[in-house]
Amino acid sequence: MSRTTRLFQLMQALRSLPSPATAQGLADEMGVSIRTIYRDIDSLRGLGAVIDGEAGFGYTLIEDAALPPLGFEPEELEALVLGLREVMVVGDPALAQAANAALAKLKARLPSAQANRLQHAVLTAQRWERPPEPGIDASVLRKAVWDERRIHFAYSDAEGAKTRREVDPLSIVYMQMSSCLFAWCHLRKDYRVFRLDRMQDLEVMEASFRPNRVRMLREYLEILRQQGAEH
Repeated sequence: MSRTTRLFQLMQALRSLPSPATAQGLADEMGVSIRTIYRDIDSLRGLGAVIDGEAGFGYTLIEDAALPPLGFEPEELEALVLGLREVMVVGDPALAQAANAALAKLKARLPSAQANRLQHAVLTAQRWERPPEPGIDASVLRKAVWDERRIHFAYSDAEGAKTRREVDPLSIVYMQMSSCLFAWCHLRKDYRVFRLDRMQDLEVMEASFRPNRVRMLREYLEILRQQGAEH
């Protein structure tokens, strides 16, 4: 791990861990020695980060010099908190972790009064039944969608019948009871929806369908809209 990467990770740990964060807790979080934490704290302070505390008492990130302060209206702040907490509940493990990190970064950039409001927001999200875990690495799938790369995977339908699918992935949609992929299926020669928990053995192919993803997604959403209107 490069020193720059380690310093960024230490900033994130200071945002995420309960304050004040002890040197031992930071060392355990990052997998480094306590002596390294002391050196890196000094380095961050030298770069302009305002970090309160000292060895034996713990550290609190007061100000992140790399990020300008943000301001939100109270309802905007509640909306952001609710949205991120919803992702923590319904997102795949990588996305849920990213939402938690984003919430910590947001808190670090807010003025103290708004940071307190964020921490004690009156809105939250709770699901008694979480969506099933994806059968594939959803972060790999998200990258394939962004990169507009064709993918190949094994799929089991509701009756348990298994097929191999080659598709152009268009969008990942988080529905009430499952997470789904909207895609153009080369086997069926049509748009299809695939549940992520029924997908296995994901392979990202070299073939690209750039720059057609946005056009194809709009076309499929219009088809779904018309089907919904008919019913």
